[in-house]
Amino acid sequence: MTESLTAKPVTTFLDELASSAPAPGGGSVAALAGALGAALVSMVCNLTIGKKKYADVQDDIQALLEQSEALRHELVDLLEADVRVYTSVSKAYKMPRETEEEKAARREAIQAALKDATEVPMKVAEACVKILDLCTPAAEKGNVNAVSDAGVAALMAEAALRSAALNVLINLGAIKDEEFVRRERARLDALLAGKSALKDEIYELVVEKL
Repeated sequence: MTESLTAKPVTTFLDELASSAPAPGGGSVAALAGALGAALVSMVCNLTIGKKKYADVQDDIQALLEQSEALRHELVDLLEADVRVYTSVSKAYKMPRETEEEKAARREAIQAALKDATEVPMKVAEACVKILDLCTPAAEKGNVNAVSDAGVAALMAEAALRSAALNVLINLGAIKDEEFVRRERARLDALLAGKSALKDEIYELVVEKL
């Protein structure tokens, strides 16, 4: 069985990322950045839970922790999924195309693989929006000694969202199904709307607490 990418040392991940291999690539980095943001929210929560100073927000922080941890694990799974789907795209492009039948089969395989490769970063984007939404309450209610970590979480989540969006867009650019492209572009635009401003708001909130 092939070892999962996330089970390898960070240096190995970086070496593979820097290589000429088709995956991991930007999609995997987007998922990893989102997972890092979620982990930072969890860190803020874990540094708040059990502290007398924050006794009145324990239930809220516990709920935040459960959400951030679920998103962290989801994004780890999506990182692995991104490698799989992009590898499938690469394989589809390498299919034989000597005969008309082979060309048709290759075109069909490429289009199917591109649609699968679009869905994974879209799910990454959706998860990152949820992480970004957790950063405001984490910064407002969490341990003030870790408020900078809530700010970094917001920056990572928004960067991961935009990074995932780029991976959606590059795939959509090669998909011939116009209705699919319109639908997915609208879905992506809705996810991106207002998130840069929200990231800035969280950043300013954090700076005020430093």
